[in-house]
Amino acid sequence: MSRLVVACSSYRASAKSIFFGSCLIELLLIILTGIAKTLSLVIMNKLSFFVFLFIVNSMNAQEKPYYYEIPAAPEDYSANTVAARLVDGLGFRYFWATEGLREEDLRFKPSEEARTSLETIQHIYGLTRVLLNTTQKKPTSGGGESPEGFTALRAATLENIRQASDILRQDDTNLEEMPMIFQGSNGSTEYPFWNLINGPVSDALWHVGQVVTFRRSSGNPLPKGVRVLQGTKTD
Repeated sequence: MSRLVVACSSYRASAKSIFFGSCLIELLLIILTGIAKTLSLVIMNKLSFFVFLFIVNSMNAQEKPYYYEIPAAPEDYSANTVAARLVDGLGFRYFWATEGLREEDLRFKPSEEARTSLETIQHIYGLTRVLLNTTQKKPTSGGGESPEGFTALRAATLENIRQASDILRQDDTNLEEMPMIFQGSNGSTEYPFWNLINGPVSDALWHVGQVVTFRRSSGNPLPKGVRVLQGTKTD
């Protein structure tokens, strides 16, 4: 009889141990499941954040206007690609020289006899007309009207530069067949492509430098991060 009581007591103790062991295992499983869910949520949140940043950066890259950075350099050196690169350098410098100009900047001039910044920008537009007309094998006549308003003027100037560069970069472009022609009431005057380089293109670069100087003097210097050597803009 006593052995039976002892056996029953041992059985109850084992049953309790098994019960508590099962509860402990179930509790651990619940805790581990909760931790796993929490970790999964954290990982998913971080992953979503990085995906969001990637999308935003991709959109920003796609939204950058032409000449925000200088276009990629050509793979080979030729008369055409060197001329195109020179024009692209003008486009990049002009883009940042005129980026973010205010009304007071456009009205600024260093002296009574000097041009204002806006008048200088209008002159640069005229020079890019000569550039584009030459690459399109068209004469340039006087009296061409400039776009109204600074925004339209700037956009038209950048477009002239871009189109000229695209033409110059083409493999079948022959610079010897691109004379710079001025058409006037008394006839036309023709110059070889060389004179386009040391004339209107160099002149435009000169005046872009003036715009940069003028805007500094009017309290609105060139945006930070513009790297003219690399042709890039850092934020």
